[in-house]
Amino acid sequence: MSLPPIPIRKIIHVDMDAFFASVEQRDNPDLRGKPLAVGGSPSQRGVVAAASYEARKFGVHSAMPSRTAVQRCPHLILVRPRFDVYREVSDQIHEIFNRYTDLVEPLSLDEAYLDVTENKLGMPSATLIAKEIKEAIFRETRLTASAGVSINKFLAKTASGINKPDGLTLITPDKAEAFIEKLPIEDFYGIGKVTAQKMHSYGIYNGADLKKLSEVDLIKKFGKTGSYYFRIVRAYDDRPVVANRIPKSIGAEESFAEDLADRYSMVAALEELAETVERRLDSNGTGGRTVTLKVKYGDYQQVTRSKTLNESIKSSHEIMKVVTTLMSATEIEQRNVRLLGVQVSSLDCDRDEQEYVQLTIEFA
Repeated sequence: MSLPPIPIRKIIHVDMDAFFASVEQRDNPDLRGKPLAVGGSPSQRGVVAAASYEARKFGVHSAMPSRTAVQRCPHLILVRPRFDVYREVSDQIHEIFNRYTDLVEPLSLDEAYLDVTENKLGMPSATLIAKEIKEAIFRETRLTASAGVSINKFLAKTASGINKPDGLTLITPDKAEAFIEKLPIEDFYGIGKVTAQKMHSYGIYNGADLKKLSEVDLIKKFGKTGSYYFRIVRAYDDRPVVANRIPKSIGAEESFAEDLADRYSMVAALEELAETVERRLDSNGTGGRTVTLKVKYGDYQQVTRSKTLNESIKSSHEIMKVVTTLMSATEIEQRNVRLLGVQVSSLDCDRDEQEYVQLTIEFA
Protein backbone atom coordinates (compact mmCIF):
# COMPACT_ATOMS: atom_id res chain seq x y z
CA MET A 1 0.00 0.00 0.00
CA SER A 2 1.37 3.39 -0.97
CA LEU A 3 0.86 6.32 1.36
CA PRO A 4 -0.22 9.73 0.12
CA PRO A 5 2.46 12.43 0.19
CA ILE A 6 2.57 14.71 3.21
CA PRO A 7 4.27 18.08 3.51
CA ILE A 8 7.81 18.04 4.87
CA ARG A 9 7.68 20.09 8.04
CA LYS A 10 10.46 21.37 10.27
CA ILE A 11 9.50 20.19 13.76
CA ILE A 12 11.44 20.68 16.98
CA HIS A 13 10.67 18.81 20.18
CA VAL A 14 12.18 20.47 23.26
CA ASP A 15 12.35 18.50 26.51
CA MET A 16 13.84 19.99 29.68
CA ASP A 17 16.40 17.81 31.45
CA ALA A 18 15.16 16.45 34.81
CA PHE A 19 13.13 19.65 35.04
CA PHE A 20 11.80 19.74 38.61
CA ALA A 21 15.01 18.34 40.08
CA SER A 22 17.17 20.69 38.00
CA VAL A 23 15.22 23.73 39.21
CA GLU A 24 15.82 22.64 42.81
CA GLN A 25 19.54 22.16 42.19
CA ARG A 26 19.74 25.52 40.45
CA ASP A 27 18.09 27.33 43.36
CA ASN A 28 20.02 25.52 46.09
CA PRO A 29 23.75 25.13 45.36
CA ASP A 30 24.08 22.59 48.20
CA LEU A 31 21.98 20.14 46.15
CA ARG A 32 24.14 20.27 43.03
CA GLY A 33 25.92 17.08 42.08
CA LYS A 34 23.94 15.08 44.65
CA PRO A 35 21.24 12.44 44.19
CA LEU A 36 17.96 14.33 44.51
CA ALA A 37 14.30 13.44 44.13
CA VAL A 38 11.32 15.76 44.11
CA GLY A 39 8.31 14.20 45.78
CA GLY A 40 6.55 13.22 48.99
CA SER A 41 8.22 11.68 52.01
CA PRO A 42 8.29 7.90 52.54
CA SER A 43 6.49 8.24 55.89
CA GLN A 44 3.55 9.85 54.08
CA ARG A 45 3.60 7.23 51.30
CA GLY A 46 4.86 9.82 48.84
CA VAL A 47 5.76 9.27 45.19
CA VAL A 48 8.77 10.58 43.26
CA ALA A 49 7.75 13.29 40.77
CA ALA A 50 11.24 13.78 39.31
CA ALA A 51 14.77 12.53 39.90
CA SER A 52 18.12 14.15 39.19
CA TYR A 53 20.58 12.37 36.92
CA GLU A 54 22.72 11.60 39.98
CA ALA A 55 19.74 9.77 41.52
CA ARG A 56 18.90 7.95 38.30
CA LYS A 57 22.26 6.16 38.48
CA PHE A 58 20.83 4.31 41.50
CA GLY A 59 17.63 3.35 39.66
CA VAL A 60 15.51 6.15 41.09
CA HIS A 61 12.92 7.49 38.67
CA SER A 62 9.61 9.30 38.54
CA ALA A 63 6.42 7.48 39.63
CA MET A 64 8.44 5.37 42.08
CA PRO A 65 7.25 5.24 45.71
CA SER A 66 9.56 7.40 47.80
CA ARG A 67 10.24 4.56 50.19
CA THR A 68 11.54 2.45 47.30
CA ALA A 69 13.68 5.34 46.09
CA VAL A 70 15.31 5.68 49.51
CA GLN A 71 15.93 1.93 49.65
CA ARG A 72 17.75 2.10 46.33
CA CYS A 73 19.66 5.23 47.27
CA PRO A 74 19.96 5.60 51.09
CA HIS A 75 21.65 9.01 50.78
CA LEU A 76 18.90 10.33 48.48
CA ILE A 77 17.78 13.90 49.22
CA LEU A 78 13.99 14.30 49.04
CA VAL A 79 12.56 17.76 48.32
CA ARG A 80 8.92 18.75 48.35
CA PRO A 81 7.73 20.04 44.94
CA ARG A 82 7.26 23.78 44.31
CA PHE A 83 4.87 23.81 41.39
CA ASP A 84 4.40 27.56 41.45
CA VAL A 85 8.14 27.95 40.75
CA TYR A 86 8.13 25.27 38.03
CA ARG A 87 5.18 26.97 36.32
CA GLU A 88 6.97 30.32 36.43
CA VAL A 89 10.09 28.83 34.83
CA SER A 90 7.93 27.05 32.26
CA ASP A 91 6.40 30.40 31.30
CA GLN A 92 9.92 31.78 30.76
CA ILE A 93 10.77 28.88 28.48
CA HIS A 94 7.58 29.22 26.44
CA GLU A 95 8.27 32.91 26.01
CA ILE A 96 11.53 31.90 24.35
CA PHE A 97 9.68 29.47 22.06
CA ASN A 98 7.29 32.24 21.01
CA ARG A 99 10.17 34.40 19.77
CA TYR A 100 10.56 31.93 16.91
CA THR A 101 7.05 30.66 16.17
CA ASP A 102 3.45 30.86 17.31
CA LEU A 103 3.00 27.18 16.47
CA VAL A 104 3.93 25.84 19.91
CA GLU A 105 2.11 22.80 21.28
CA PRO A 106 2.89 22.28 24.97
CA LEU A 107 2.74 18.70 26.23
CA SER A 108 3.51 19.56 29.84
CA LEU A 109 5.40 22.17 31.86
CA ASP A 110 8.72 20.86 30.56
CA GLU A 111 8.22 19.83 26.94
CA ALA A 112 6.66 21.11 23.73
CA TYR A 113 6.55 20.72 19.97
CA LEU A 114 7.44 23.69 17.74
CA ASP A 115 6.71 23.98 14.03
CA VAL A 116 9.40 26.28 12.58
CA THR A 117 8.75 25.55 8.90
CA GLU A 118 7.71 29.18 8.61
CA ASN A 119 9.26 31.02 11.55
CA LYS A 120 9.23 34.61 12.74
CA LEU A 121 12.91 35.22 12.04
CA GLY A 122 12.92 33.66 8.58
CA MET A 123 15.68 31.22 9.55
CA PRO A 124 16.08 28.36 7.06
CA SER A 125 17.73 25.93 9.51
CA ALA A 126 15.56 24.26 12.15
CA THR A 127 18.73 22.87 13.75
CA LEU A 128 20.12 26.37 14.19
CA ILE A 129 16.82 27.51 15.72
CA ALA A 130 16.93 24.58 18.16
CA LYS A 131 20.53 25.47 19.07
CA GLU A 132 19.57 29.10 19.70
CA ILE A 133 16.58 28.06 21.82
CA LYS A 134 18.74 25.78 23.95
CA GLU A 135 21.30 28.55 24.44
CA ALA A 136 18.60 31.09 25.35
CA ILE A 137 17.03 28.68 27.86
CA PHE A 138 20.37 28.14 29.55
CA ARG A 139 21.29 31.82 29.48
CA GLU A 140 17.96 32.96 30.93
CA THR A 141 17.06 30.11 33.29
CA ARG A 142 20.43 28.38 33.94
CA LEU A 143 18.77 25.08 32.98
CA THR A 144 19.58 22.68 30.16
CA ALA A 145 17.20 21.27 27.58
CA SER A 146 17.46 18.53 24.97
CA ALA A 147 16.03 19.01 21.50
CA GLY A 148 15.11 16.77 18.60
CA VAL A 149 14.75 18.10 15.07
CA SER A 150 13.07 16.28 12.21
CA ILE A 151 10.28 16.22 9.64
CA ASN A 152 7.44 15.18 11.97
CA LYS A 153 6.38 14.90 15.58
CA PHE A 154 7.25 11.23 16.04
CA LEU A 155 10.82 11.60 14.83
CA ALA A 156 11.40 14.91 16.65
CA LYS A 157 10.25 13.48 19.99
CA THR A 158 12.31 10.34 19.50
CA ALA A 159 15.37 12.42 18.60
CA SER A 160 15.12 14.61 21.70
CA GLY A 161 15.69 11.60 23.96
CA ILE A 162 18.79 10.26 22.22
CA ASN A 163 21.56 12.42 23.70
CA LYS A 164 20.17 13.56 27.05
CA PRO A 165 21.04 15.65 28.94
CA ASP A 166 21.76 18.84 26.97
CA GLY A 167 21.48 17.01 23.65
CA LEU A 168 20.62 18.16 20.13
CA THR A 169 19.82 15.49 17.56
CA LEU A 170 18.80 15.91 13.93
CA ILE A 171 17.09 13.21 11.86
CA THR A 172 17.09 14.33 8.23
CA PRO A 173 14.44 13.21 5.70
CA ASP A 174 16.86 10.97 3.82
CA LYS A 175 17.85 9.12 7.00
CA ALA A 176 14.41 8.89 8.61
CA GLU A 177 13.35 5.40 7.52
CA ALA A 178 16.79 3.89 8.10
CA PHE A 179 16.81 5.37 11.60
CA ILE A 180 13.40 3.89 12.40
CA GLU A 181 14.37 0.47 11.04
CA LYS A 182 17.17 0.25 13.61
CA LEU A 183 15.06 1.64 16.48
CA PRO A 184 14.24 -0.93 19.20
CA ILE A 185 10.50 -1.44 19.41
CA GLU A 186 10.55 -0.36 23.09
CA ASP A 187 11.80 3.07 22.03
CA PHE A 188 8.85 3.78 19.74
CA TYR A 189 6.79 6.59 21.25
CA GLY A 190 3.34 5.21 22.05
CA ILE A 191 4.47 1.58 22.43
CA GLY A 192 4.38 0.59 26.09
CA LYS A 193 5.81 -2.40 27.90
CA VAL A 194 2.79 -4.66 27.34
CA THR A 195 2.57 -3.94 23.60
CA ALA A 196 6.33 -4.38 23.24
CA GLN A 197 6.10 -7.82 24.87
CA LYS A 198 3.26 -8.73 22.52
CA MET A 199 5.36 -7.60 19.55
CA HIS A 200 8.27 -9.71 20.78
CA SER A 201 5.97 -12.72 20.75
CA TYR A 202 5.47 -12.07 17.02
CA GLY A 203 9.22 -11.73 16.44
CA ILE A 204 9.12 -7.93 16.20
CA TYR A 205 12.13 -6.41 17.95
CA ASN A 206 12.88 -3.30 15.90
CA GLY A 207 11.50 -1.11 13.15
CA ALA A 208 12.82 -3.36 10.41
CA ASP A 209 10.86 -6.30 11.84
CA LEU A 210 7.73 -4.17 12.13
CA LYS A 211 8.10 -2.95 8.56
CA LYS A 212 7.86 -6.49 7.19
CA LEU A 213 4.19 -6.74 8.14
CA SER A 214 1.40 -5.39 5.95
CA GLU A 215 -1.17 -2.97 7.26
CA VAL A 216 -3.79 -5.73 7.18
CA ASP A 217 -1.58 -8.02 9.29
CA LEU A 218 -0.87 -5.26 11.80
CA ILE A 219 -4.59 -4.46 12.16
CA LYS A 220 -5.33 -8.15 12.74
CA LYS A 221 -2.71 -8.32 15.47
CA PHE A 222 -3.11 -4.90 17.12
CA GLY A 223 -6.50 -3.56 16.10
CA LYS A 224 -6.91 -0.10 14.62
CA THR A 225 -3.57 0.95 16.14
CA GLY A 226 -2.00 -1.30 13.54
CA SER A 227 -2.57 1.41 10.93
CA TYR A 228 -0.58 3.83 13.09
CA TYR A 229 2.30 1.34 13.36
CA PHE A 230 2.24 0.78 9.58
CA ARG A 231 2.60 4.50 8.95
CA ILE A 232 4.99 5.45 11.69
CA VAL A 233 7.56 2.80 10.79
CA ARG A 234 7.66 4.41 7.33
CA ALA A 235 8.31 7.84 8.89
CA TYR A 236 4.76 8.86 7.99
CA ASP A 237 3.27 11.17 10.62
CA ASP A 238 0.95 13.90 9.36
CA ARG A 239 -0.12 15.26 12.75
CA PRO A 240 0.24 19.05 12.78
CA VAL A 241 1.57 21.10 15.67
CA VAL A 242 -1.56 22.55 17.25
CA ALA A 243 -1.13 25.73 19.29
CA ASN A 244 -3.44 26.62 22.18
CA ARG A 245 -5.53 23.51 21.74
CA ILE A 246 -8.59 23.13 23.95
CA PRO A 247 -8.25 19.88 25.92
CA LYS A 248 -11.12 17.39 25.99
CA SER A 249 -9.89 16.00 29.28
CA ILE A 250 -7.21 16.68 31.86
CA GLY A 251 -5.63 13.93 33.86
CA ALA A 252 -2.56 12.35 35.39
CA GLU A 253 -1.38 8.80 35.90
CA GLU A 254 1.52 6.97 37.50
CA SER A 255 2.99 3.58 36.69
CA PHE A 256 4.70 2.11 39.75
CA ALA A 257 8.04 0.31 39.69
CA GLU A 258 6.66 -1.98 42.39
CA ASP A 259 3.01 -2.94 42.54
CA LEU A 260 0.98 -1.26 45.27
CA ALA A 261 -0.48 -3.87 47.59
CA ASP A 262 -2.45 -1.94 50.21
CA ARG A 263 -5.25 0.58 50.15
CA TYR A 264 -3.29 3.19 52.09
CA SER A 265 -0.51 3.47 49.51
CA MET A 266 -3.09 3.53 46.70
CA VAL A 267 -5.04 6.36 48.32
CA ALA A 268 -1.81 8.29 48.89
CA ALA A 269 -0.86 7.89 45.21
CA LEU A 270 -4.35 8.93 44.10
CA GLU A 271 -4.19 12.02 46.31
CA GLU A 272 -0.95 13.04 44.59
CA LEU A 273 -2.59 12.49 41.20
CA ALA A 274 -5.68 14.48 42.20
CA GLU A 275 -3.44 17.38 43.25
CA THR A 276 -1.67 17.23 39.88
CA VAL A 277 -5.02 17.25 38.07
CA GLU A 278 -6.15 20.24 40.16
CA ARG A 279 -3.02 22.17 39.14
CA ARG A 280 -3.55 21.31 35.48
CA LEU A 281 -7.21 22.30 35.63
CA ASP A 282 -6.21 25.55 37.28
CA SER A 283 -3.56 26.31 34.67
CA ASN A 284 -6.20 25.78 31.98
CA GLY A 285 -8.72 27.90 33.87
CA THR A 286 -11.34 25.17 33.88
CA GLY A 287 -13.12 22.47 35.82
CA GLY A 288 -15.13 19.42 34.77
CA ARG A 289 -18.13 17.27 35.59
CA THR A 290 -16.89 13.75 34.80
CA VAL A 291 -14.24 12.04 36.93
CA THR A 292 -12.60 8.82 35.73
CA LEU A 293 -10.48 6.42 37.75
CA LYS A 294 -8.06 4.22 35.80
CA VAL A 295 -6.61 1.08 37.38
CA LYS A 296 -4.12 -1.37 35.91
CA TYR A 297 -3.67 -4.46 38.04
CA GLY A 298 -0.47 -6.44 38.53
CA ASP A 299 -1.43 -8.82 35.72
CA TYR A 300 -1.83 -5.84 33.33
CA GLN A 301 -5.63 -6.06 33.23
CA GLN A 302 -6.96 -2.51 33.04
CA VAL A 303 -10.32 -1.08 34.08
CA THR A 304 -11.82 2.41 34.19
CA ARG A 305 -14.70 3.68 36.28
CA SER A 306 -16.39 7.07 35.74
CA LYS A 307 -18.99 9.26 37.37
CA THR A 308 -20.62 12.39 35.95
CA LEU A 309 -21.74 15.07 38.37
CA ASN A 310 -24.41 17.74 38.05
CA GLU A 311 -21.91 20.51 38.76
CA SER A 312 -18.34 21.18 37.71
CA ILE A 313 -15.51 20.50 40.17
CA LYS A 314 -11.79 21.30 40.13
CA SER A 315 -10.31 20.92 43.63
CA SER A 316 -8.32 17.82 44.57
CA HIS A 317 -10.58 17.35 47.59
CA GLU A 318 -13.69 17.20 45.42
CA ILE A 319 -11.95 14.94 42.91
CA MET A 320 -10.86 12.54 45.66
CA LYS A 321 -14.40 12.30 47.02
CA VAL A 322 -15.50 10.93 43.66
CA VAL A 323 -12.40 8.78 43.21
CA THR A 324 -12.94 7.17 46.62
CA THR A 325 -16.46 6.21 45.54
CA LEU A 326 -15.18 4.82 42.26
CA MET A 327 -12.58 2.71 44.07
CA SER A 328 -15.37 0.60 45.52
CA ALA A 329 -16.34 -0.41 41.99
CA THR A 330 -12.90 -1.93 41.36
CA GLU A 331 -10.93 -4.83 42.84
CA ILE A 332 -8.33 -2.59 44.46
CA GLU A 333 -8.92 -4.23 47.84
CA GLN A 334 -8.17 -7.72 46.51
CA ARG A 335 -5.47 -7.22 43.87
CA ASN A 336 -2.10 -5.53 43.49
CA VAL A 337 -1.99 -2.42 41.34
CA ARG A 338 0.78 -1.31 38.97
CA LEU A 339 -0.82 1.87 37.56
CA LEU A 340 -3.35 4.44 38.73
CA GLY A 341 -4.82 7.36 36.85
CA VAL A 342 -7.26 10.18 37.51
CA GLN A 343 -8.96 12.15 34.75
CA VAL A 344 -11.50 14.96 34.63
CA SER A 345 -13.54 15.50 31.45
CA SER A 346 -16.75 17.25 30.34
CA LEU A 347 -14.66 20.37 30.84
CA ASP A 348 -16.07 23.86 31.28
CA CYS A 349 -13.81 25.23 28.53
CA ASP A 350 -15.07 22.56 26.14
CA ARG A 351 -18.71 23.43 26.89
CA ASP A 352 -17.96 27.14 26.60
CA GLU A 353 -16.51 26.52 23.14
CA GLN A 354 -19.57 24.51 22.12
CA GLU A 355 -21.91 27.23 23.36
CA TYR A 356 -19.91 29.83 21.47
CA VAL A 357 -20.13 27.87 18.22
CA GLN A 358 -23.88 27.31 18.65
CA LEU A 359 -24.49 31.01 19.22
CA THR A 360 -22.45 31.90 16.17
CA ILE A 361 -24.53 29.58 14.03
CA GLU A 362 -27.79 30.79 15.55
CA PHE A 363 -27.09 34.45 14.84
CA ALA A 364 -25.36 33.99 11.49
